[in-house]
Amino acid sequence: MFKAEYIFVRILFPVILGIIVFYFFPTENTKSILAIISVLVFVSIFCINITYKKFNAYKFKGFTGILFFVFFFTFGGLLCLLNNEKLKSDYFANGEFRYLKVWVNDEPEQTNDILRFKSRVISGYNDQKQIKQSGQLLLALKVDSINPIQLKYGDELIISAKHLEVEPPYNPAEFDFKRWLASQNIYEQTFINQNQILKTNQNVGNPIIRFALKLRAAQVNKYRKLIKNDEAFAVASTLILGYRADLSKETLAAYSKTGTIHALSVSGSHVAIIFFILDFLLVFLNKKRFLRVLKFIIICSLIWTYALITGLSPSVLRSAIMITIFIFAKTFAKNRNGYNTLAFAAFCQLIYNPFLVWDVGFQLSYISVFGLIYLQPKIYKWVYVKNKWLNKIWELIALSLAAQLVTFPLCIYYFHQFPVYFLLGNLFISIPLILIMVLGIVALIPFVDKISPVFEWIIVSTNQVLKWIADLPFSTVSSVWINLPELILLSLAIGIFIYALVNYNKKLLYLSLLIYISYSALILIDDWNARNQKKIIFFTLRKNYAAAFINGIETILLTDLNSSDKNFQFFVKPALEQSQINKIHFVSLKTDTLIHHFIKKDKQVIFNNYKILVIDESLNYKNLNAIGTFSSVWLTGNTKFKLENLPQEVKYQNIIVDATNKDYKITAFKNFADNNKIPAHILKKNPAYLVYLTQ
Repeated sequence: MFKAEYIFVRILFPVILGIIVFYFFPTENTKSILAIISVLVFVSIFCINITYKKFNAYKFKGFTGILFFVFFFTFGGLLCLLNNEKLKSDYFANGEFRYLKVWVNDEPEQTNDILRFKSRVISGYNDQKQIKQSGQLLLALKVDSINPIQLKYGDELIISAKHLEVEPPYNPAEFDFKRWLASQNIYEQTFINQNQILKTNQNVGNPIIRFALKLRAAQVNKYRKLIKNDEAFAVASTLILGYRADLSKETLAAYSKTGTIHALSVSGSHVAIIFFILDFLLVFLNKKRFLRVLKFIIICSLIWTYALITGLSPSVLRSAIMITIFIFAKTFAKNRNGYNTLAFAAFCQLIYNPFLVWDVGFQLSYISVFGLIYLQPKIYKWVYVKNKWLNKIWELIALSLAAQLVTFPLCIYYFHQFPVYFLLGNLFISIPLILIMVLGIVALIPFVDKISPVFEWIIVSTNQVLKWIADLPFSTVSSVWINLPELILLSLAIGIFIYALVNYNKKLLYLSLLIYISYSALILIDDWNARNQKKIIFFTLRKNYAAAFINGIETILLTDLNSSDKNFQFFVKPALEQSQINKIHFVSLKTDTLIHHFIKKDKQVIFNNYKILVIDESLNYKNLNAIGTFSSVWLTGNTKFKLENLPQEVKYQNIIVDATNKDYKITAFKNFADNNKIPAHILKKNPAYLVYLTQ
């Protein structure tokens, strides 16, 4: 069942499956049941092992294999539940406290006057008693503009214990911030003012991480002195040190559209560059075993020194662990199996933090490395290139193709776009990236910083070329939305197709084509539904209003937002892209409009026989002269109009209250609706209201 060279590959699958399944069943009962099953299965395997020869247990290999699968499946589930903060008996959100003692568990990030950071709870205060607690809390702090508080990693604070559960997404296709935080074991958040916080002047963070962040800050300051160009400084700080610099939208778009965005995230590729350079420079140490051990120590020491310089960011930490395990296997293992080493690296990290299985970076890094191990050599063998330098170029092309092919389905699923010129972009950036990494690290060494002008010029030139590639026609296929079943089908089709080609298996080739046809059928159904859709989306916003009247792949957006507004980008645009809208007409409630099947005149909106009566601030303390039957009454603009004063001739099925109304007004409208048994749709901290006009 468990061949030695693939043992961790076989173990990893049930462990991951167990983590995924039981992540959705976080209860104490489930944890107890899994613990009992794990113990029973382990005892069974142990008994089979000690009586293996006596009872000829080799005859029951299938049953033993099932036991191993069940054990590691339950083991993965148990790992997940034991790491779930909410299931701990001293989880802070289960108690009631006036104050909480926390420490800053992240590098604080400031946007305007709001300072955001993750914090870990130490204890709670209640009736002058301090009770030890656990858990994490996302903290948003409004700083004083005159005397802003200065916080750093590890600082201990006492804060007001006013926290709420993280809100779910309210609009279709909106980023699921709640699920993203839950994958990091954070379920509560708080928003407080600076006067509600007390700094104890104690620092209780991990001293190694504290040192790493301080070291990185020093290197960022050095870059700031050496590099004059702001954009080059931002790229250098982000690319080499993993610092959250303010990159311009144009630069981010250039890297994204060329498929080179991975270069801006300090991760596996950066650590791999350092490894390959060191491996090449220290090749003379490969002659004897004790020299190979010395080489292992030198390379690992330098890689972990680089990890320290980057502030031990999660992506670098993950890559450093992976590379260290690979080098260890290469140096000491007799049977060097890349798949087993990769699986072992993933297994070790999931043991430490099983929630990593939901991390997009974790998924993409391991899948891309798998592609490089399995697929890159096979693609490289497709073409024989005699010329030495052309052969190197083909090797890079094979590398890029392998990584892009295996990560393609996930990239489409998560990022909804595909860079058409990814080969050109990655082929171009491969050499500049190596030069930027080498020169950037060398420039940090005292007395060698004279090379900084060359370093800066390479970054600026690289950005210019990438922007040129990004501006080429049809550089990106964007707004591509696939659901989970489509992701699974596409992944299976690509995976089986590659395996069939490699092994010359016709049956598997036909199977992959059949799966791809099924995937294509789902895409065609989605496209047909999009072109024939008729619906209205009343969006939930914070202080604005927006309603999309969708007819096919065109929409009239009734809103007080514009296309560059962050609220439109975050709350409205994803839903329109998911609905495959390619034409948007922005219309205000203040403007009368006639477009196709949409009419907005005076205080009425008509769209495909769905009639809306709009009541806004212009009707404050006035009588409304109207007759007719309406689908909805839309209350907006913090109107002081009382629904009790509507003429009896006005009939309506429900009311819609948007976020432009004050909270007390929303409450009053809600009470009126409840008392009169009228359905009310409150577009503030509630799900968006969707009206489907075609079935």
